[in-house]
Amino acid sequence: MRELDAVDRGILTVLERDGRATFARIGDAVGLSAPAAKRRVDKLVADGVIAGFTAVVDPAALGWGTEAFVEVRCHGTVSPAELRRAWRDVPEIVGAYTVTGPADALLHLRAHDVAHLERAVERVRDEANVAATDSVIVLSRLVPHAG
Repeated sequence: MRELDAVDRGILTVLERDGRATFARIGDAVGLSAPAAKRRVDKLVADGVIAGFTAVVDPAALGWGTEAFVEVRCHGTVSPAELRRAWRDVPEIVGAYTVTGPADALLHLRAHDVAHLERAVERVRDEANVAATDSVIVLSRLVPHAG
């Protein structure tokens, strides 16, 4: 990946705050014309620095208002690829990470309610490599997701 200069970083800052910012607004923020800002954004996309554009939707608006983090400990050594395969078809998992510490992985789950969450955690536990899980349910989000 290429080195980012101050203009690239400024463009990314604007887009992280508002993914719908116009090229004129982006250009104003970093000292470029709108066409020059568009060329820089296009280059950031082509280089893979910007992986895509998306709408950030409140999960509660879609009925997925229950959220939890699940620490997973595995039997023996399990590769990240194996864990990815095991959980890729669990729609309640919205994030999965390998981590340091006593857990092997940390999962971020969303569900309609606690009963739905329990069924999802049971599917995670059903994976042959899973030895144990510890779950915490989110009570409130203190810092909003930035995008």
